[in-house]
Amino acid sequence: MSSTSTAEAEDGCSDGAIVDVRGIRKSYGGWSPLGKRQVNALRGVSLQADKGEVFGLLGPNGAGKTTLIKILLGVVKPSDGSASLFGESVGSTAARRRVGYLPESLRVDRHHTARSALKFYGRLSGMASRDIARRSDELLDLVGLQGRDRESVRRFSKGMYQRLGLAQALMHDPDLLVLDEPTDGLDPVGRSEVRKVIERLRDAGKTIFLNSHILQEVEMVCTRVAILAAGEIRGTGTIEQLAHETEAEQVTFELACPAGTDTDESHDQLTAIFSAVEECEFKVTPINLEGRTHRVVAMMPEQHRVDETVDRLRASGVSIVRLEVKRPTLEDTFMKLVGDTEVNL
Repeated sequence: MSSTSTAEAEDGCSDGAIVDVRGIRKSYGGWSPLGKRQVNALRGVSLQADKGEVFGLLGPNGAGKTTLIKILLGVVKPSDGSASLFGESVGSTAARRRVGYLPESLRVDRHHTARSALKFYGRLSGMASRDIARRSDELLDLVGLQGRDRESVRRFSKGMYQRLGLAQALMHDPDLLVLDEPTDGLDPVGRSEVRKVIERLRDAGKTIFLNSHILQEVEMVCTRVAILAAGEIRGTGTIEQLAHETEAEQVTFELACPAGTDTDESHDQLTAIFSAVEECEFKVTPINLEGRTHRVVAMMPEQHRVDETVDRLRASGVSIVRLEVKRPTLEDTFMKLVGDTEVNL
């Protein structure tokens, strides 16, 4: 068997998708002042997360993120559609044994130490005592709790508690790690600590499915993201791909026209150049008394439009004094896709 075929057999899926969600719908019955009504938590959600990537699920409160997580874990059944992990149906024993889960609000009995808590979770996973001891040492070192492992969890900060949560999720060495709001409520130091652990796991080849509403954290660690709003996927891809699909780049030019041209001539020359560039919105403003130097702020959807504009300027004898490109942030993209979406309640 070839190495490719062996990898496919181990993953249980031939296309590399560890998480495969197709047309998932979930509806709940609810009550309003007007009587019984149906709440559509998920409306035909489809997404795939590939082996070895950190996949971020983003969305406002009430978007349906937690419902989707529960479906992936086999806790909630979808009303329609299908979902699989490693090519196995979600909720099956084969799928569950390869998944580690950190819930948004992990609860560890306060009589535990970090080491005794890991022993407890190891036993729940059916691990042998020798494997539990070895794995505990590895994980306590990974999450930075070595030396604090015999202290009561009552003394732990929230950051330490979250790192313990990551350790318990990794106890049985899962191939997929599902993290539900892993940095929610943490201070900057705590977020940094958890992020470093996620980066180490990513570098070790683990597949991570991360649910969060903290855009900055997602932007730092995720290879791809899906934006969920009102139970629907609004966009999926790398942060750069989503930005290009939803927002044009703002490009600021500071330009000097050839000597001897006055303000009106310079303005007309630049207007003609930028008007010839397709899909470009711009504004020309003089920035000195002589009238030769202008600032042009242009919105351009693609990099090749910027390159084309630079070529046109040079061919016309216009000097480029300064060029600055402001690319859309994940927050810009998120707000563009989500907008004033109604919350599912």
